[in-house]
This record gives sequence, C-alpha cells and structure tokens, in this order.
Amino acid sequence: MLADEITKAQRSVRTDAYQMSIGEIVSMYENDEIIIDPDFQRLFRWNDGQKSKFIESILLGIPIPSIFVFERENGKWELIDGLQRVSTLLEFMGKLRSPNGGVEPPSILDATKYLPSLYRAVWERSDLITDVPVDEQREIDKSHQLLIRRARIGVEILKRPSDDQTKFDLFQRLNAGGTQANPQELRNCIMLMVNKEYFRAVKDAAEQEHFQNVIAVTEDQIERQRHMELAVRFLVHTYVPYDGTLDVEEYIDNGTVALAAASNGAKDADLINRTFVLLDNVAGKDALRRFENGNHIGKVGLVGLEGVAVGVAKNLDAILKLRTPEEFVRERMRTFWNQPGTVSFTSLGLRGTTRIQRTVPFGEVWFRP
Repeated sequence: MLADEITKAQRSVRTDAYQMSIGEIVSMYENDEIIIDPDFQRLFRWNDGQKSKFIESILLGIPIPSIFVFERENGKWELIDGLQRVSTLLEFMGKLRSPNGGVEPPSILDATKYLPSLYRAVWERSDLITDVPVDEQREIDKSHQLLIRRARIGVEILKRPSDDQTKFDLFQRLNAGGTQANPQELRNCIMLMVNKEYFRAVKDAAEQEHFQNVIAVTEDQIERQRHMELAVRFLVHTYVPYDGTLDVEEYIDNGTVALAAASNGAKDADLINRTFVLLDNVAGKDALRRFENGNHIGKVGLVGLEGVAVGVAKNLDAILKLRTPEEFVRERMRTFWNQPGTVSFTSLGLRGTTRIQRTVPFGEVWFRP
C-alpha cells in the first residue's frame, strides 16, 4: 500500500536542476522568460534590513538557497519559491516591475554587521528613491556589481507533466517552514495560483463590514490575514465534506484548491455576504460568541464559526423563507451553547479532526427550520 502510493506520487513529479548566475536570472526576467505573478509581488514583504542582509550574504560569498520554478506549457518558468530573494535582487538593481506595469523604485541598503559601508548603498543613483537625496546615495563599485551578477544560484525546475495540484503542494511545502508567511498567507498565494477571480471575490467578501463585525477581528489580525482564514474555513466547512482522515490544515488547503478551481467565487462570496448580514443583524460581534447565563462571553472561536455560522449557511435559503428569520436564528444561536451535544465541542485537548466532525453536522441540524 505505502510503496504503491509512494511510486504513484513520485511519477507525478518530474524535476530538473541547473546552476545559474544571478545575471542570467535577471536577463530571463527582463525577457519575460521567468514570471513573478504581480499578485504574489504584493505579498513581497522583506524589510530594508532583511534585503540588506541578503545582499551582504551574496557579497560575502555565502551560498544562496535554491529557487524553485514551475515550467509552464509555453516553456516559461513561473517562480513558486524564492520570491523574496529574487525580488530583492531585481529591486536593488532597479529592474523590478510593479503590479501596474511600471518599475518599482530601487531599494537602498542599510548598514549590516559585517559590511557597515552598505549604509545608503545603491546599485545606481536614482531620483526614484524618494527618502534619500541623490547626492547622499552611494553607488556600489562595478566590481561588486559583477560579483553579484556572477554569484551562482540553484534552480530546481518542476517540469510538465507535473500537474497544477503538484505545483500547489510544492509551493506550500517549500514555504510552510518559513517565518514570513503564515498558513493563510500561503493559502492566499495558492488561491491566486488557481484562480485570481476566486481569490478576489473571497477577499472582497472578507473585507465587508458585516463579516468583520461578526468575526470581530482586530487590525493586527487583519494584517495577519485572520479574516481571510475565517472566510476560507467557513466556505470549506460549508461545501466540502470532511471524513476526519486528513489533518485539519491539509483538509482546509485541499478544500480551498477545490473551491477555487470550481468557480469564479461569485456564489461563494454571495454566501458569505448573505450569511453574515443576517448574523450581524441578529447579534453583531456577539453572534459567534458563547451564550451563558443570559450574556455572550469569551472570544469568537472556531466552534462558533463551525457550529453557528456554517449551520446557518447550510440552511440559509430555508431560514430566509421564514416569517421572522432573525428571531429564529437568535433563539437557536443562544440555545445552541447549552445543548448536551455541544458541551464536548470546547473540551480541553479535543483534536480538531474530532471537533469538526461534531460541530459542523450538529450545526447543520440545529439550524434547520
């Protein structure tokens, strides 16, 4: 069994590897032979210190980790791991294209531990660098430019006939151990890979006032994409059955890919909007919080999302046909928390795989008119 699964999975992945100079990578980018998706570029988040340390590493001769690319049908390469490194180099050289088709302002470096003379160092002086006057910018020597261009970098190529799912899996596995992206940021990238329209539709819905009122997210949580995480979990739990065999995060990942591949997101965004308008009208920021002794208490958690929000969503059309849908939801929402079956939903040590198999089915039945 396991040996057969390994053999089958290995056949779905074909790879190749090259050693290339940074100069060659840059030339490929300039000739549109290596693609950085503009929406991915918006997720490029290294700060000036991180960029400076990376350039320092190259100048010191420290080996650069390999980048991973996916070979498209037309032979072009799509960058799937190494965005921060490649974008740093392109930006420093003044060649990084902006999402709107222009050119990003070149970066200017900070002093580093071993190379303090990198302070205000630039590839070439530029008036596009607005925070430091041109006469205070310090061009690096041509010899140092050549050193950077000639530095070698490994390129791992995921080749056809590897399918799109393999590309998504590889992207996630390569990035999951990093400190720059959390699981939802990786899902955002995967949604962009699968279907940009779907990503934008869900993102728009997750940014609506009614949704954010109900999930009660802070600005810091929004920065970390908590609103997108809850929107995606809501949709996956509503539409994709869960049998408990997969790890919860992998189930959410696979469900995200399946939903994004199936539609442009209009229907899913509409479900988010209609469900959370109703929940917001009923109880606002209290809608998904525990109800106990006549009051809502605690924080918005996954039990409220899975049991209440998903339960309402699975019955939404029938609920909205009721004479007083808000009164129905309000009563069922409050009594949800004191049912014998819901006590175990918040038990300490309860595995997510077990909880989801209880919360979602219970909520679907509980909110059925």
